[in-house]
Amino acid sequence: MVKIKRALISLSNKSNLKSLLTCLRKHNIEIISSGGTFKTIKKLKFKCIEVSNFTNFPEILDGRVKTLHPKIHAGILNKRKNKKHIKELRKNKFSKIDLVIVNFYPFEKIIKNTKSHNKIIENIDIGGPTMVRAAAKNYNDVTVVTSLNQYDELIYEINKNNGATSEKFRKKMSKYAFSETSYYDSLISNYFNKITNDSFPKRKVVGANLIDKLRYGENSHQNSAIYTTSNSLNLIQVHGKQLSYNNFNDIYAALNISKSLQKNTGVVIVKHANPCGVSINKDKIKCYNSALACDPVSAYGGIVSCNFKINSKLAIELNKTFLEVIIANGFEEKALKILKKKKNIRLIDANKFALTESLRINSYNDALLIQDEDKIQLKTKDFKIVSKTKPTNLQMKNLVFAFNVCKYVKSNAIVLAHKDSTVGIGSGQPSRLDSCQIAINKMKKFVNPTNDIVAASDAFFPFVDGIEQLIQSGISAVIQPAGSIRDKEIIKFANQTGTALVFSKTRHFRH
Repeated sequence: MVKIKRALISLSNKSNLKSLLTCLRKHNIEIISSGGTFKTIKKLKFKCIEVSNFTNFPEILDGRVKTLHPKIHAGILNKRKNKKHIKELRKNKFSKIDLVIVNFYPFEKIIKNTKSHNKIIENIDIGGPTMVRAAAKNYNDVTVVTSLNQYDELIYEINKNNGATSEKFRKKMSKYAFSETSYYDSLISNYFNKITNDSFPKRKVVGANLIDKLRYGENSHQNSAIYTTSNSLNLIQVHGKQLSYNNFNDIYAALNISKSLQKNTGVVIVKHANPCGVSINKDKIKCYNSALACDPVSAYGGIVSCNFKINSKLAIELNKTFLEVIIANGFEEKALKILKKKKNIRLIDANKFALTESLRINSYNDALLIQDEDKIQLKTKDFKIVSKTKPTNLQMKNLVFAFNVCKYVKSNAIVLAHKDSTVGIGSGQPSRLDSCQIAINKMKKFVNPTNDIVAASDAFFPFVDGIEQLIQSGISAVIQPAGSIRDKEIIKFANQTGTALVFSKTRHFRH
């Protein structure tokens, strides 16, 4: 046990201090503080020594230098059982500091709320992280606390041990402290990467906050958790069982698509992170039913994401199918009552969720494979008509829709569309020809439209056989990226069959 005789408190967030100060006073622990924290402690009517009086050195440089003083850091870093250290402290008339309570300038909050570079720079904390690192390094003798959430645990520890802390507790606090300084530095590093347009710096730092430890991962023998690089997922669960790893994986797959669609128009159904139905329609019922019609078998046990608020009429329709999760931009009260009749269904309010610039990260052993997320939204002007037969305006509209859906489908990907809805999706096959056949089979089985069916491929057809298969199945217009050595053969075949063929410069692999 290490008896605490002196504590240094330096806080940006000064909430919930009274109970902590009461505990310190109870055990006759001397308090040192500075600036606003000193004023707050005095206002709460507790004794406190100002840092400048403790060090006999004033705060300088507009407060940039307050705690950066040998008396502070020697007081924290000295080894209590090291005779040389004890001798040097006495020689310099320095005192031991046994407890460091610090939270940092709100850098994360500032970068979200201001574009002023100067203000952001001034909110890079120097003294706080320096003291925390020193205390965490010297955990054998010093206790460090870095969060308001740790106050109750600290109070319990001090009271239990009559003004002292155990090595086990100090080591745990040290672990948290180094995580805190690491995360804080990651925010600063990533801010500078952003303002210098360096997405892939020499050293890549990823900082994230734990949201929840999940029951298990993709399978029951795997551990898992969900983190966020901000303070919130911006998802509110309003009903249902705890979300699993697979739920979250599907939720984000669904949101990636639905949030890319025009607000108040889109429905997406996802199974195993693949879309099995997508539709755009201002009529909510028709929109959902069209998405469902694409593959009602795969939709069973799937996830529905609506880019609008769900009303009671749609809720009744949704309850007709077994679904794991329903996501929406809010729920009307009557809709909630209807949907909550199913005890286990998870209802997610994603009204505050928005797509942001992000990186996709995959890890393999000690390697991280990182890339920009594929979020490009292509429009008619981004495509080139290469066939003699020109697509109609309606066909072109559906070609653009199908191609934009394609980028969310696992490669090799084929998407068939009709009237702003998918009617067949082939995904994740090593052979593009197999993806074509799967999409065709689903179309014929579930929807079977008779005309104006269009097809999109996430990459070029390497041979004529793929596009031939589509055309023989009633497809009248095809969109694909250019780039094959057989592009001319593909164009020739389209012209021979009177098929509208459109090329894009962009492909949408999603392996």
